[in-house]
Amino acid sequence: MHKGRLKTLFTAVAGLFAGLLLAYSILSQINPEAAGGLKASKEGVSEDVVDAALKTYVPPGQLDEYYLFASGGHSGQLFVFGVPSMRRIRSIPVFNKESAVGYGWTTDTKEMLGDFDWGDAHHPALSETKGDYDGRWLFINDNANSRVARVNLDSFTTQQILGPVPNIYGPHGSVFLTPNSEYFMMASRFAGPIPYGTYSDIDNFKEDYKGVMAAIAVDPKDGNMSVGWELLLPPWSYDLSDAGKGVSDGWCFLTTYNTEEAYHLLEVESSQRERDYIVAINWKMLEQAAKDGKVKDIGGAKVIDPNDVPGSVYLVPCAKSPHGVDVTPDGKYFVGNGKLSPTVTVFSFEKFMECVNNKDFQGEERGFPIVNYEKTRVAEVEVGLGPLHTQFDDQGNAYTSLFVESAVAKWSLSDFKVSDKTQVHYCPGHLTAAEGDTVNPDGKYLVSLNKLAKDKYLSVGPSHPESMQLIDLTSSKMKVLYDSPVDPEPHFAQMIKADKIKTFEVYPKDETIEGAVYAKEDARVVRDGNNVTVYMMGFRSRYYPDTVEINEGDHVTWYLTNTDFDEDITHGFGIMFYDINCEAQPGQTQKLEFVADKAGVYPYYCTNFCSALHQEMQGYLLVKPKS
Repeated sequence: MHKGRLKTLFTAVAGLFAGLLLAYSILSQINPEAAGGLKASKEGVSEDVVDAALKTYVPPGQLDEYYLFASGGHSGQLFVFGVPSMRRIRSIPVFNKESAVGYGWTTDTKEMLGDFDWGDAHHPALSETKGDYDGRWLFINDNANSRVARVNLDSFTTQQILGPVPNIYGPHGSVFLTPNSEYFMMASRFAGPIPYGTYSDIDNFKEDYKGVMAAIAVDPKDGNMSVGWELLLPPWSYDLSDAGKGVSDGWCFLTTYNTEEAYHLLEVESSQRERDYIVAINWKMLEQAAKDGKVKDIGGAKVIDPNDVPGSVYLVPCAKSPHGVDVTPDGKYFVGNGKLSPTVTVFSFEKFMECVNNKDFQGEERGFPIVNYEKTRVAEVEVGLGPLHTQFDDQGNAYTSLFVESAVAKWSLSDFKVSDKTQVHYCPGHLTAAEGDTVNPDGKYLVSLNKLAKDKYLSVGPSHPESMQLIDLTSSKMKVLYDSPVDPEPHFAQMIKADKIKTFEVYPKDETIEGAVYAKEDARVVRDGNNVTVYMMGFRSRYYPDTVEINEGDHVTWYLTNTDFDEDITHGFGIMFYDINCEAQPGQTQKLEFVADKAGVYPYYCTNFCSALHQEMQGYLLVKPKS
C-alpha cells in the first residue's frame, strides 16, 4: 500500500512538472517577456510570422470580429468570410443555381433566376443609415444580365432579383448606396441602342448608342428594390461610382473611360486622350425632376434627359481611364484612380461647388459643363503603377491598390503624401477596409482582392484560385497577415462589424404560410384532375407521407415543411432521376413544382445529414404509367 501511494505521488508530481514545462513553452511563444525574455520564434520562423499567426488565430469557442462579403464574379455567388481568421463561412447563391441548397430548384428561387443560368456578381454594397452600415441588407449587381439582387442578412439568403433593368447594358458602375439607402446607382459599362431589342449598325455608335444610369429605389421598410428613374448619358463606358456623404450628400460620381467614343480596338482607341471624366450628378435634383414629370417612358422606365434639367450633370477631368472613384468619409473629397496614370487625383467637393456656382468652366462636351480642373483638384498623389481603387481608415489615411505594381500604397488625406507601401500577390483589383465605405471607418484591417495567385498555393492545374490577403493597419507600417485562396472571382468586398448583423436560427411556426404542415395528421396528397399537391412534413427521421402515388403526366406541387425547430437541423429532399433537390431549414416550408414525365418507382431521401437515423429518412414516389 505504501509503495502504491509513493508511485501515485511520483506520477502526479511528474505530470505537474511536465504540465508546467508545457505551459512555459506555450507562454514563451505567446508572450516572450513574461517567460523571461525567450523570443517568440523557432528555427526558420520569424517573429513577424508568429505575430501574424496570433493576430489571425480565432480559438475554438470564439468568433471573428467582422464579416467579409466578397463577390463571386462569374460564379454568380457571394462569398462570406470571417475576419481576422479569413475562414470561409458560407457561399450564398445569388445569380447561379446551387444544388446544395436547392437554389434554382424551388419555385420561388427558380422564378427569381428567370431565364438566366448564370450571372456576373461584381460589387456588393451594404445598406446604410446615416452613412453607417446598418446590417439589414446587401445588394449586388449582375454585370452580365443587367440585374441586381438583395440578400437579407438576417438569414443570409437572396430574397429579390430585379431585372433586367431597362436600358442598362452591363451595370458595372454599381452598386454604391446613398447614405440612407434611398437609392443606389446603376451605370452602364456598354453603350447601346435603347430600349432593348432596338437595332442600329455599329457605325451609328455616336448617334444611336446611349449610356444610361438608373437610380434604383430601396424601400426603407423591407429593402424591396424598384426602378426609380433613369438618366440619359453620352455613349461612354461608366466604370465605377460612389455616393456623396456629409457635405457632398445629394451627389453621386461616376468614372468614365472611352470618352473617345471608339467601338473597335478599344485597348488602343479608347486611350487616346490624356484625360477622361468623373461625372458629377446631382441626384436630388433629378429625383425632384422625376416627381415633376420631366421624364419620357423608354422601355418601361422613367428616363430623364439631362438637357431638361440644367445644372444636374457636370464633368470633372481626371487622368485617363479612371477605374474607381471614392468619396472620403467626411465627404469633403472625391478621389479618382487613374489606372493608366501613376497618380490618384484628389478633388475638393467645396472647390467643385465653387466652380459650379461661379460657372467657372473650361468648356463643355456633349452639352455638359466641364469644371475648371486646376481649381477643383487639390492633389495628384504619386502612388505607383496602375491605381484602381481607394479605401480609408479612421486615422485620416487612404489606401490605393496598384494593379501593375502588385502593391498597396498608404497615403495621407492631410498632406497627400505616400507614407508606406506593401507588396501583395498578385495584381490587386479592389480593396476593402473594415467599415471602409462609411462615414466612420474602423481602420484595423484591409483586404486586398488580388486577381492572380500564380505560385501562392499548391497547384491544382491550369485553373488557379484567386488570392485575398489580409493586411494589418494597426501600426504605422502595413503588414500582410494572411493569404486566403478563393474561387473566381472577387471583384469587390465589404467588411462589417459582426455584431451589427442580427440573424435568426429557426423559422417561426406560421400557419398562414402556403403549404405549411406542422402535424403528421395534416400531411396528405390531394388530387384535382391531373394536378397533384403533396403536403409533406419532415421530422427526424422520416417523411410524412413516405409513399406518394401519382400518374405519369401529372403536374405536381410539392410542399416540404421541416418541423424540427432546432438550430442547425436541416432536412434535404432529393428525388432520384427527377433532377430535384432542395433544403428546408428548421421551421421552413419549401415549394417545388415539376411534371411527372417518367413512369416508374423513384426513391426520395434526405440529402442533408440530420440524425443517427439519417439513412432511414426516405420514401418512394410511384409514378403509374399512362397505359
